[in-house]
Amino acid sequence: MEINNNIPQATAKRLPLYYRFLNNLHLQGKTRVSSKELSEAVKVDSATIRRDFSYFGALGRKGYGYNVEYLLEFFRKTLNQDNESNVALIGVGNLGTAFLHYNFSKSNNTKIAKAYDANPDLIGKEVGHVMVEDVEKLDQSLSESDIDVAILTVPGHVAQSVTDVIVKAGVKGILNFTPARLTVPADVRVHHIDLTVELQSLLYFVEHYPLEKK
Repeated sequence: MEINNNIPQATAKRLPLYYRFLNNLHLQGKTRVSSKELSEAVKVDSATIRRDFSYFGALGRKGYGYNVEYLLEFFRKTLNQDNESNVALIGVGNLGTAFLHYNFSKSNNTKIAKAYDANPDLIGKEVGHVMVEDVEKLDQSLSESDIDVAILTVPGHVAQSVTDVIVKAGVKGILNFTPARLTVPADVRVHHIDLTVELQSLLYFVEHYPLEKK
């Protein structure tokens, strides 16, 4: 993702969401969309959307809204969607297997190109059309690839040791699905996604902050 450093990180994280919705609109044949329509679809308030878009200049016109094709092309270039990005998956358990069978190339330009596991029953087999490699060869295999981002779905107790290996191999971004909080160099970015924490948070909000019926 090629984002100007002056763009707030919160805005940058919402751009793929806008891109996906705009792509759906384009496939439906829609030619323009208002910030209100965008707001209702992506569940982000209109003022935030207009502020996000304002960082990139005049993307729309008052009274007209936004040209879908123009916005789609703009965000395609901004998000570098014209180039395919390969990522590695470390840990082919239940969650990792689900990722491999889904694989991201079906919905955008990102796909899982390499997968690693320690289970001898999996090594050398294809899961979701990706050959599972021995995690013991992770360092050399990643070092010889052009992969900068890895998805971590290993057991929590080995997450840090695996992280140390992939960072040494040149990985600059980690999507961490383990409960471990990883220690990485300053030039490596980690996004933590703890499904248990997210579920507990959702249950708390359902219980204590019920939404009003429309």
